[in-house]
Amino acid sequence: MSWARIMAPLSGGQGDAAAVAAAKTIAEPFGAELACVYTPADVADVMPWMGEGFLGGVQTTALESLKEATAAGEANARRAAEGAGYAKARFIALATPVWAGLSAESRLSDVVVFASDSARGRGPLAEAFQQMVADEQRPVLVARQGLKVGGVAVVAWDGGKEASRAARLATPILEKASRVVIVGAPKASSRTFDPERLKAYYAARGVAAEVRLLTDAGDAAPAILHAAAEVGADILVAGAFGHPRLQEFIFGGTTRTLLGSDGPSLFLSH
Repeated sequence: MSWARIMAPLSGGQGDAAAVAAAKTIAEPFGAELACVYTPADVADVMPWMGEGFLGGVQTTALESLKEATAAGEANARRAAEGAGYAKARFIALATPVWAGLSAESRLSDVVVFASDSARGRGPLAEAFQQMVADEQRPVLVARQGLKVGGVAVVAWDGGKEASRAARLATPILEKASRVVIVGAPKASSRTFDPERLKAYYAARGVAAEVRLLTDAGDAAPAILHAAAEVGADILVAGAFGHPRLQEFIFGGTTRTLLGSDGPSLFLSH
């Protein structure tokens, strides 16, 4: 297995250079295309708020200011993409309807890369992160300091649909890992599952993995993060939003704990 297209949504802000660098880190070992996708605020989303007379006075000034900001953001995002110095980088600037364009680009990408702030609900790409993970159900990599391919990878697995999908989709990067550790917390799950089955799945694909069973009950996220820290994980693979998003938003949930942590980079799939 391999990845051929890595996508990095860009906002035109200061964080774009770091997002492009992280996406390049993922794309380069696979010789994959790096799609740098400028995702501006959509004029179509703003116009309904301007009322019937939006073509005159203050409304027109606001619209022109938005267009100028979009053009400036595109120039900044383009510089960030070009600054990566990656031969297979491609710059794409989305236009109205922006969200439809972003969805279309993500559906033909193997992984979508975001900076940690976006995953924590901060900054102009926070909504795009939610769209990619929950609505488009695309594999997403939340890049944090120390991201690398070829290091230690931890796979959090409970036998569920989301965790199993993430575990399968992460196989290309696991094939390049120096060590793969499958972490399971049976006492923290209502499911009955055997991590040895996932180990066998990987073995059939040439990935040697080890299993570590956690004895903690209750919320599995802190125990998973502790185990990842113990083995020096560079990437943590996990399912995202295994419960309804509203429930996870209100009550926390494993996904929110992982996103809010200072742990390793995350590979997530819903």
